[in-house]
Amino acid sequence: MTARAARRTQAERSSKSERSLLQAAIDVIASSGVGAATFEALGRESGFSRGLATQRFGSKQKLIEAVLAHLHERQEAMLVEHRLDARPGLEAILTYVDLAVRDLALRNEARAYFMLLSSSVADASDLREGFRGSHAEVKQRFKDWVEKGQAEGGIRADVDPDAAALMIGCLLFGLSMQLLVDPAMDLAPLRETSLSMLRISLSAA
Repeated sequence: MTARAARRTQAERSSKSERSLLQAAIDVIASSGVGAATFEALGRESGFSRGLATQRFGSKQKLIEAVLAHLHERQEAMLVEHRLDARPGLEAILTYVDLAVRDLALRNEARAYFMLLSSSVADASDLREGFRGSHAEVKQRFKDWVEKGQAEGGIRADVDPDAAALMIGCLLFGLSMQLLVDPAMDLAPLRETSLSMLRISLSAA
């Protein structure tokens, strides 16, 4: 094996182990909360050692920041995969909400994100700034889609884009918080009702 190939193989192993540790952190946070995400717990969940987790992230704060970065990248990948920005404005909004609520029901990533969010608010931690920036980006995206839908004629002209964007974000936030309180909640009828209400309130037809 050449030195270059050996370096590539080592880098691939390092990347794989880091992804495994991040997934372990997400699973622990989603099931047991932020406080349970210790390096010892990551080692048990991932099958790697506590020492490797410490070496990769150095501190719990750095671990949490890495988890958030991973979750944000995942969200952006979802937008690209489903080509939301290429869809009509109203369709983009409804598809995003549909995907987001389905994600809450099926994946630990979404639950972990809102676990981290609630913890950052309760603890008044520095992570709040990161969440504020992330939510501002999502709100801007919703606002852009509302304005796009209005220009296309699919969304009512009298809808306030800024208020509508905030309302949609609050809808998703509320569903997410309720799910943390009641993990057994059936999200399917709530998803259908949310989509129906958004369609009725925004549609120009």
